[in-house]
Amino acid sequence: MEKITDKIAALPQDGTYFSLEFFPPKTAMGMSNLQIRLERMSSGLRPLFITVTWGAGGSTANKSLELAEMCQRQLGLTTCLHLTCTNMSRSLVDGALDEAKALGIRNILALRGDPPRNDEYRDEEHSPSVEGEAEFTWAVDLVRYIRQKYGDYFCVGVAAYPEGHADETCPEVQSPEHDLPYLVEKVKAGADFIMTQLFFDVKAYQRFEGLLRSHPSGVLREIPIIPGLMPIQSYQILKRTTKLSHATIPSGILERLEHVRSDDEAVKRAGVDIVSEIIEKIKDEPLSIPGPRGFHFYTLNLEKAVAFILERCQLISVAVDASDSTAIEEGDHVGNGVNGNDLLQARRRQSSVNSDPHNRVVVDDATSTSHFEAPAVEAGVPKEKVGTRANTLAISEGEGSLGREATWDDYPNGRWGDARSPAYGEIDGYGVSLHVSISQAVSLWGHPATTADVSNIFMRHVSGELSAIPWSEEGLNEESAAIRPELLELNKKGWWTVASQPAVNGVRSDDRLFGWGPRNGFVFQKAFVELFMPAADWHALHARLRSRDDISYLAGNASGTLESSDVDAVNAVTWGAFPGKEIITPTIISNLSFRAWLDEAFSIWHEWRRVHQPRSATARLLGEVREGYWLVNVIHQDYVDGGALWGLLLGEDD
Repeated sequence: MEKITDKIAALPQDGTYFSLEFFPPKTAMGMSNLQIRLERMSSGLRPLFITVTWGAGGSTANKSLELAEMCQRQLGLTTCLHLTCTNMSRSLVDGALDEAKALGIRNILALRGDPPRNDEYRDEEHSPSVEGEAEFTWAVDLVRYIRQKYGDYFCVGVAAYPEGHADETCPEVQSPEHDLPYLVEKVKAGADFIMTQLFFDVKAYQRFEGLLRSHPSGVLREIPIIPGLMPIQSYQILKRTTKLSHATIPSGILERLEHVRSDDEAVKRAGVDIVSEIIEKIKDEPLSIPGPRGFHFYTLNLEKAVAFILERCQLISVAVDASDSTAIEEGDHVGNGVNGNDLLQARRRQSSVNSDPHNRVVVDDATSTSHFEAPAVEAGVPKEKVGTRANTLAISEGEGSLGREATWDDYPNGRWGDARSPAYGEIDGYGVSLHVSISQAVSLWGHPATTADVSNIFMRHVSGELSAIPWSEEGLNEESAAIRPELLELNKKGWWTVASQPAVNGVRSDDRLFGWGPRNGFVFQKAFVELFMPAADWHALHARLRSRDDISYLAGNASGTLESSDVDAVNAVTWGAFPGKEIITPTIISNLSFRAWLDEAFSIWHEWRRVHQPRSATARLLGEVREGYWLVNVIHQDYVDGGALWGLLLGEDD
């Protein structure tokens, strides 16, 4: 029940601290695995506090509260709940705050969220139902409201942007100086601390912090400012998140990553170096106001990289459990640890027995039916040593068999990863969004009034004329250029493609177009495509697919009806063989992952519809499409025949 500012104030003036952000996983299995991960991270890393992202409205918001309850009540972690306020009625905000208070949460990060919609663009279900239920427009409105209704019960944080906030309200201006009056207003309204958006330009952050501390109002002189950092999990994730956040990647950092961009393992190693260097530069900069120095990490629900960074930068508290002393055994090697911390390295036990590739938690006695529990005698670490903090940290960093099991999902692949992973999905954790403003959406996609207009939008995206569609904020992947003619033909039929890949048979891992992973390996792909099509077309295609044993398919509609060639199938559609490693399968399509994505995919139609006036021809069309189309994923198992899938779908093999 502690406030973040009270915990910071209790630290030594020259101390350091850190916090971690998590988002609600998209699947029940992901939530269960996140709980195991959080238990491990809270024990081994001991953050000062954690934050839980907010998904506005419906089940996503409920999942945020569920995760916050788990962290606050079950794990005993000081929890800060994000809360976005735009396009939400006062009653919804009250409900979230009352629930947080009931859970014992004392900390709120007050955010604006998506740009507010004018009344003429708001559909009936989002209209205020009661007089005086006016929605919030800016984060400062939420800060004022919390203070007016809840007094000082909550410790309130607000966001800041070291390189300026990119916003459609003033798109030509992105600078900290432009944002500063608004930040001052939020602090005057009652904000207790400031947390920044992620950045990689350390000089920009240092200038920003100096700008705040020297502001003539004086209100920013002593308020805690916590820089936000994102461990680099993969090159693709880095490019996506910096594009969405408008954060600059300095040329030196980009050059270091470009050399290894196709090897996630090498990217992650370089990322640990890069973020650690940023932290050390910030730590070396003298504070204008004495006080503890903090760092906030956007974990993306992963643990390995952040554990390495925290240990290397000596941000983990030096206080250890008494039981840790027993982790050093006679003959243990004490030398240069992988993160420069010999003491922690010396305390670790090696655990090389049992490489079973499941994410299992060690228990005293595993039940015979559980796939996620392992008796300590099987785990490769002596039973009495497992719970020590040093061993827990080693596990978070992926050491030994327990570490490999704990970090099994360390190389996420968005919605094509394993749906059992806490990091499954497009890992931003903020719920369904078009990732563009209303004006940008209209500029990109116009006002489609017929299905032919929609087909044209998808075809322009495939051909490279459009930089984004509602289901992808990026252009067509470079490798998909190999099947561009086939994709154009499918979209011309009114089958709108949202994801695809060509077949690949044993291409070298350093291939410019299809290669990935460590050197001297070989990579393989099964061709697949995911598309929206009218219900009648799906029923006709389904009749053709059911008799094929070389085809796997999944299909669903907005009402939640699901049809599948095999509900238990897990299709590895991309895999690689590399020297000295097990087969790596980064791209997986399964019933579980498809079902988790299905609701979001159809919700995007609804978000696109809300860009337009409710009674417009475009809104009517997009609503009809959402109700009358199916999302279909088709995989061809023959990865040797590159044209097999496309011939089937385009009718060329009949």
